[in-house]
Amino acid sequence: MNKLRTALAATAAAALGLAALAAAPAQAAAQPAFLSAAQMPASSTPWTATRVFTGVPENGGALCAPYKIPAQNTRYREFTTELDTNGVQITTVARTEADAVKLVDTLRKSLAGCGPLLERQNPGLHAVSAYHGKIAVEEGAWVYSLDTADPQIGNTDIHLFSVGRDGRTVTFVRWGQMGDLKDAPLSAFRTTAKTAVNKLW
Repeated sequence: MNKLRTALAATAAAALGLAALAAAPAQAAAQPAFLSAAQMPASSTPWTATRVFTGVPENGGALCAPYKIPAQNTRYREFTTELDTNGVQITTVARTEADAVKLVDTLRKSLAGCGPLLERQNPGLHAVSAYHGKIAVEEGAWVYSLDTADPQIGNTDIHLFSVGRDGRTVTFVRWGQMGDLKDAPLSAFRTTAKTAVNKLW
């Protein structure tokens, strides 16, 4: 009889343990990590970073790649300084690695053709896109620039972009300010782009 009671008690304890596990809230799935403000290229005034938001930024997501990044499974963080320098990081986890490869290809084509497209859409605007090579990190990161000048207004702007991938995860980083390509911290941005991919997981 004692053995039976002991066995019943053990079975009940096991059942209670399983019930407790079932009742416990599931742990949140791990999410890709983002750049911090300090990991953006150095600026004359400090960078600040927003919290990480769900979805894509307004106006379709990203300069030179509007509506290319799906809102599902995507998050973003924006960066600003006290001057006109700003940036954004958008990260999405694709359903499959093949989907991630397709997204990288789509974004690279958009960045490479951004200058001519902007000129067609904005008569009088001078816009030049350039490719600045691949960075050896995980499945790779690719760096581009967009140099624009509006003679009517007298404004010149420079933007740097990177698209990187780690497995199913794709991250897009943009840096921008007034000026020309010669004013842009291209070497520092390459470091930022590499860090962005390394930090994902």
